[in-house]
Formats: sequence, structure tokens, C-alpha cells
Amino acid sequence: MRYAMAIDTKKCVGCSDCVVACQIENKVPVGFCRDWIVETTSGTYPNLELEFRSERCHHCANAPCVRCCPTGASHIEEGGVVLVNPEMCIGCGACIASCPYDARYPHPDGYVDKCTFCIHKVRKGEQPACVEVCPTNCLYFGDIDDPNSEVSKKIKKRKYKRLKTEAGTDPQLYFLI
Repeated sequence: MRYAMAIDTKKCVGCSDCVVACQIENKVPVGFCRDWIVETTSGTYPNLELEFRSERCHHCANAPCVRCCPTGASHIEEGGVVLVNPEMCIGCGACIASCPYDARYPHPDGYVDKCTFCIHKVRKGEQPACVEVCPTNCLYFGDIDDPNSEVSKKIKKRKYKRLKTEAGTDPQLYFLI
């Protein structure tokens, strides 16, 4: 089993509902976020293309944040979810510096925080908060190893990109294009 998320960049409108749902569900302090919206423009005027991406931790199979953590606070759980144990984290920031996706932040309580794919909900058979609230249904989550999962089907049917694969991280966040 390997959890993954796919974001349909053709359907995302950049509304930030996913960001707000995450902040509420995970009690993220004001001024911080575990996920965010990226807006990119490509092309040459007047032929421009606008893309919105809902981004977060990429839950890398080869996570540099896990390798560099001096205490073992950053670790990979069953299903490939990269987590941080706040009690073990000393807030040194090594994981922040090593993440090519800028997906971590120093929590005001002294540890490093990040997206968890709402694993506390997933373990109960629910979807991550961001997936549940998306008004355009552009977020797909599930076991990428299960050929019948929605995320697996979307990745098989559509072209996609993964960001910064040259870093060797094997990210599990897919952007459908």
C-alpha cells in the first residue's frame, strides 16, 4: 500500500478551500499552512495559460527530510506517509532545509509541522480534509498500488507531472495536466 494524491490542474480554480479545511482540521496556527495554492502563467501574450496547483508535502518515498532528521522525529509510516513526531522533534530545521518542496514550517510550539495526508482521518476510512471540501472535486487520494482506487485510475488515464523528480525523492503528489 502506498498513499498518493493527484490534483487535476484543469479543474482547480485556486479557491483555497483546501487550505482553510486543512487549517481547521489540523488546528494550524494563524499565519501558517500545511498546504497552499500556487498560480503559474506560461506562454506568450496573448496565448497565455494559467495553472492552479494545490500543493503540500509530496510524501516522498525517498524523503530527504527523513534521512537528515537527527532524532528520528521525521519518519515514514505505513502507506508511505511522511510524518513528524512532535515529542521527538527538536526544531533544528534540518528537515526544512532539505525539503525541495518547501513543505515544512516551524510550529510556534517548537517542532516542525507539515501535511500528514490527514492520516488520522484516513485510518478511519475517511478522506483528507482537503479532498472532502474541494468544490471542483479536483483532489484524488488513495492507495496508488490499488488499481481500483480513484487516484490510481486517474494517473493511468491522464498525463501528469511530478515536481522536482530530478532530486530523486520519488514524490507521491501527482499533478494531472
